[in-house]
Parts: sequence; structure tokens; C-alpha cells
Amino acid sequence: MKIVAWLLLAILAMSASLNYIGAYPVWGTAATDEFYFGTTYGLNTTDTAKLLIDRVKTYTDLFVLDSWDLPQNQTLLNEICDYAVNAGLKFIVYFDLVSITTYAWHRDWLLNAKTRWGDKFLGIYLHDELGGKQLDEQLYFDTASDYTDAANRFIGNLTGYYSNQFMKSNGIPTFMADYVLYWWDYLGGYDTVWVELGWGHNTTQQIALCRGAANMQSKDWGAIIVWKTNEPPELGSPQDMYDDMVAAYAAGAKYVLVFNYPEYPKTTLGEEHFEAMKRFYQYTKMHPRNLLGRTEGEVALVFPKDYGWGMRWEDDKIWGVWNETPEKAQIAWVNLNKLTEKYGLKLDIVFDDVRFNPREKYQTVYLWNDTIM
Repeated sequence: MKIVAWLLLAILAMSASLNYIGAYPVWGTAATDEFYFGTTYGLNTTDTAKLLIDRVKTYTDLFVLDSWDLPQNQTLLNEICDYAVNAGLKFIVYFDLVSITTYAWHRDWLLNAKTRWGDKFLGIYLHDELGGKQLDEQLYFDTASDYTDAANRFIGNLTGYYSNQFMKSNGIPTFMADYVLYWWDYLGGYDTVWVELGWGHNTTQQIALCRGAANMQSKDWGAIIVWKTNEPPELGSPQDMYDDMVAAYAAGAKYVLVFNYPEYPKTTLGEEHFEAMKRFYQYTKMHPRNLLGRTEGEVALVFPKDYGWGMRWEDDKIWGVWNETPEKAQIAWVNLNKLTEKYGLKLDIVFDDVRFNPREKYQTVYLWNDTIM
């Protein structure tokens, strides 16, 4: 009888698991699954920070202090970090720069953060959208001799920042959110890039670009749900937000964040968005990736070396400097969309580089100009 009962329980458990498989492909399992879900905070008062922490602490585990002002006020920064930790949350702090003159306390604060807060302190969100600023604003250069010169200039600027050098030399993990050029963000030294899901861009393609870069370079990646437009209401619908969070989670993101600005409770996040966050949190508990697996990148689409194309639209510029010829742009755009449609979250987008061989990591490899049926 014990054997029969055990078999019945096993069958029931298997049946319950199979209910998820149609919507949640199993491509492998892992002993552990490190995953963080949270929101950002962009203001500079303890009252609004505490309100937001209290609002989300039962269904998130990460709080990102995404404010230009907080790194200018040590007392305020410490108070909010302490409050987040006491609420059971881990945290990351945004720094636009590390100063050893204007804010002499920066150095000791960063060096002692791990001692003070232990594993609750995950690292520093350092600078923001550097790839996007190059592509849309020509932040680092507006002329270059060729694609490799452009890539070298971009990487050189990232690695040349004192702030980046300080983090790297002291083993402090660095994070950044971006919406293009993830491949070169990682080459510039970042440990984790959060792909921005929003702005009307294709979620699957954006995940493919960021995850492909992280996978090839053995880095972590995540996703941050940002504004859908620059006009109110800035965020997409709660269902759009939920779908993007589930897609990122299913694709293996280590972090999923919701961008919250300007403030709480008067915020771009409405009550229905908070409900969507709760629903996503429950989804992750019902779909543990270490048991049910995740959708891995099985197919790689390879673009040329140092080809800094934004891929947001067909005539998106390369490095913010060059326009592609219409013929080549159409081939690349058509193939990109064909493979996105065919493979969905199984697709990764990578770039030719002798240091990384996509054929060692992917079952199927396409070149950008292959004839794809």
C-alpha cells in the first residue's frame, strides 16, 4: 500500500508540473536559481523612500536607490539603506560618479558598505544608459575612422572612468541600465546590464541582445521595466508590464526591476501596476526555475565585428555616426525579424569577436546576411 500511495503522489506531482510546460519550456534545471525582483526609487527624502519600501516589501526583495541626490548626502543615504535592510530587502545604490574631493566620504562608504550591510549590499548602479547616450547623443564621439575605432573609443571611455576603475580594483560589482549596445557595455567592464523593456521596442529582440552579450561574455543580466512613452501615462498597461516581467524571468534574467519615478504615492506606478507586481511575484513562486527550468538561448544570430547597430528600427544608426546602406539594412532587418518570429526567446543576438565563439554555446548559428527561409 505504501508503494501504491507513493506512486499516486508522484503521478499527481508530475501532472501538476506538466500543467506549466506548455507556457514555460524546460531546457534544463539548476541546483540553485539566484533571482531578485524589486523597484527603483528616484527621489531624495526618507519619507517617500520609506513609503515605497513599506508598499513593496512583502512581494519584492531588492530596492534600488536610483537618485542623483542621495550620493551627495551620507546621512540620508545611510538612513534609507538601513530602512531597506531592516525591511528584509537587499539594495543597490546609484552613483553617477565617485568623488574623492567634493564628497570625500564616498571612498570609505563604498569600501565599508559590505562590512556594514553584509550580503544585503549587492553593488553600485554606476552611470546610466551609456550605450544609448552614444547612439542618440554621440556622448563620446561624433566621428570615427571605422567601426573598430568607434568600439575602441566607447570601451576606452568606460574603462577610463575613475569611478569604474575604483569599483573594479576594489571588487565592487557594477550595474547599469541601457537600451542599446549591451555587448560593448560588458566589454567596458560592467558586471551586469539591465535591458530596458519599454519605449515601444521589441521585448524579445531586446532580451536577445542583452542575454546574448551576457552569455557570450559570462556576465549576469537583468531587465528593468521602463516607460513605454515619454507622454503620460508613461508606463505601459499593467498587463504589458506583467508580460515583460514574465518574459525576462522565463528567459533567465537574474534581476527584474520596475522603474518607479517620479515618486510614490504620486507615481507613474498606479495601484493596478502594484497588483501586477504582486501577481508576478506569485508567478515566480509557482514557477521556480531551478525545478521547471527556463528558456535558454539555443540559436545565435551573429552580426559583424564592432557593428554597433541599435536594432530598434531598420534605419537605426551604427554607433550614432553611420547610416547603413538601404540594401544591407533591409537584409539585416528582415533576418532579425524572421528569426525573432521563428525562435522567440530561444534567440540570442551576438557579434563576431575572436575572443568568443558562438558555435561553442549555441546549437544553431546564423550570420546576419544568410538566406533565411
